[in-house]
Amino acid sequence: MPYPRRLLNEGEEIALDLRPHWWFFGKHILIGAAIVVAGVVVTANLSGTSRDLLLKVWGVGALVWAVWIALRFLDWNATHFVVTSDRVIYRTGVLAKHGVEIPLERINNINFHQGIWERLIGAGDLEIESAGRGGQSLFEDVWHPDGVQQEVYRRMEANARRQASWVADAAGTNASDDIPAQIAKLADLRDRGAISDAEFEAKKAELLGRM
Repeated sequence: MPYPRRLLNEGEEIALDLRPHWWFFGKHILIGAAIVVAGVVVTANLSGTSRDLLLKVWGVGALVWAVWIALRFLDWNATHFVVTSDRVIYRTGVLAKHGVEIPLERINNINFHQGIWERLIGAGDLEIESAGRGGQSLFEDVWHPDGVQQEVYRRMEANARRQASWVADAAGTNASDDIPAQIAKLADLRDRGAISDAEFEAKKAELLGRM
């Protein structure tokens, strides 16, 4: 299921909509399979009551493991890493939801980490540093994190150009706008997070000085 369009802002476009790499639950499958193989080998060398008891234990363990994998799959299916024209969104959870949203203009730096195995399978971790509280967000098991990093940077550049155009329009490039209308446009940009409070106040003071 793709990321819900109803959760997008007006005019916002999706550039990437990714679920976690299959390694998100693949590691648990491999670990469980290794344990099952070990159990089969041990059980083969036993007989009688000990063997029957161990088979029951392994049967219960296999059932628990299968349920755990099913839960991980549901979690994987409900997890989205989304890059839009305005922000980076991370959303996860089947019943209880957890989400992170980072406006593109607040991103300071993006780092990715890949081990040798992760490079082979095309997985990795992405770390985004942003302005404000909790400035570092780590996203694990991302598909091709180097490519995602470049896409985020491209969207940041496009977003910066768009915001510069908005600010220029709000600053009075349209001669038909009066100063109160320009201030209202600036307030709208501030409310949308396109400009900071300090930038709004500085431009507002400049416009009021023209009256």
